[in-house]
Amino acid sequence: MHDWLERNSILLLIGILVVVAIGGAVEIAPLFWVNGTVEHVNGMRPYTPLELEGRNIYVREGCYLCHSQQIRTLRDEVERYGHYSLAAESEYDHPFQWGSERTGPDLARVGGKYSDEWHRAHLTDPRSVVPESIMPPYKMLGSTALDYRNIQKLLQANRRVGVPYSDDQIAHAKDDLEAQANPDSDGLEAFQKRYPKAQARNFGGDPSRVTELDAVIAYLQMLGTLVDFKTYKAQAPENRR
Repeated sequence: MHDWLERNSILLLIGILVVVAIGGAVEIAPLFWVNGTVEHVNGMRPYTPLELEGRNIYVREGCYLCHSQQIRTLRDEVERYGHYSLAAESEYDHPFQWGSERTGPDLARVGGKYSDEWHRAHLTDPRSVVPESIMPPYKMLGSTALDYRNIQKLLQANRRVGVPYSDDQIAHAKDDLEAQANPDSDGLEAFQKRYPKAQARNFGGDPSRVTELDAVIAYLQMLGTLVDFKTYKAQAPENRR
């Protein structure tokens, strides 16, 4: 049968198309129902503008190559890192940062585990706090001013792929970013209404300006903090589209 098909190019082409169509259907069809399989979890919200900028720097510097953000359901993982990761915790990630490589520890629950001072020291000189670390230093983050001139366009781009940023959040993106990095800002109260549970303070240690270090630490300090696992209960799937 195989030899016969190879000698008949038209039939072989038809056979290839049939196999590809079946394989494509198996791969693509589930995507139409994926929103109904992800459970709704209270507390989840889109990234703040500062956190989103920090996440982009995290991706830019390739941090995901050594750090995963996915805690499996295995006992040793849960005991070391905390509650296993939920799909809903990555619903606003484009792309998500699950990964499989762990040259360094998993970061799914790193938020609040260390102080801002620890993160500043670790990013500037990793071996000053973790002597056995092989992580390269990122001292330049603290001396590089954060370029957030296009922050509104960044939120708009994320909304196009499904992140539910409101018109109000997009319109005040620049103000919210500055308010989160400066807790003395007049816009702090409005910012916290738009982003419940968002932390606001000078993350990078330089109150005179907003640096890339501010953004990265704001992102890291948020990871794993939005869901209250003390009261968490799995809920029925909800189609939000």
